Amino acid sequence: MAWFKRSKENITTDTPKKDLPDGMWVKCDECGELIHKKQWEANKYVCIKCDFHFKVGSEEYFSLLLDEGSFKEYDKKMRSVDPLGFIDSKPYSKRIEESIEKTKLYDAIRWGTGKIKDTEVVICCMDFKFIGGSMGSVVGEKVARAIDRSIKTRNPLIIISESGGARMMEGGISLMQLAKTSSRLAKLAEEKIPYISVITNPTTGGASASYSMLGDINIAEPNALIGFAGPRVIKQATGKDLPKGFQRSEFLLEHGFLDFIVNRKDLRDRLAQMLQHFAN
Repeated sequence: MAWFKRSKENITTDTPKKDLPDGMWVKCDECGELIHKKQWEANKYVCIKCDFHFKVGSEEYFSLLLDEGSFKEYDKKMRSVDPLGFIDSKPYSKRIEESIEKTKLYDAIRWGTGKIKDTEVVICCMDFKFIGGSMGSVVGEKVARAIDRSIKTRNPLIIISESGGARMMEGGISLMQLAKTSSRLAKLAEEKIPYISVITNPTTGGASASYSMLGDINIAEPNALIGFAGPRVIKQATGKDLPKGFQRSEFLLEHGFLDFIVNRKDLRDRLAQMLQHFAN
């Protein structure tokens, strides 16, 4: 004898759930955990379950690392021109306009001055969301100006890298930025001014072949992809299976390319500690 009677036919237990309110939750790309946005932000944009470090940009890093209200930005509206008249799926000039409109940034890096626990620094931070964090003439010029500022003020330099490589739409001009930034860093070293490089996921191509790996101290976030060519490209070229975790920050630390791996939640404290050490 049945203990109940359905009032409607074809009731199932797999009725689709209502959509989550837009903008209130984020999903971890690594483990699939749903995290409330406020909890995610409080945890420094790191997954509360698996410790996956979400990709974030300059606004978030400046907020996380610098003393409140201390950041002063320079050359904010500097933007690339289109010297080659480059066209792929669309003209480069149009791609720049669309990227500015979408991201509210003018290029793939911002720089300025600020304080980390009362220590004055010159700081640059890349943004992957602007054309893949690609390094073109503006990125190279801003890094060069930041280095010049660091030499002038004698304040330590910090560069946070997040890049897909050189910007192909600027051709040889983008490749010139490797030499331009590296030579400027050589001058910084001659002046014995500290340079700390913070390498995030991903940092590849021209950035990794120049300023990203030239720090007096090279720090990376956990499991960041760091290298020149990506692992898929290398495997296609060599036809060989790559070591487990190849080009991840843990692999690079083991092989001597990094000094530290620092969880984003601890990054401000570790930077302050290093800056204090240099000051002494």
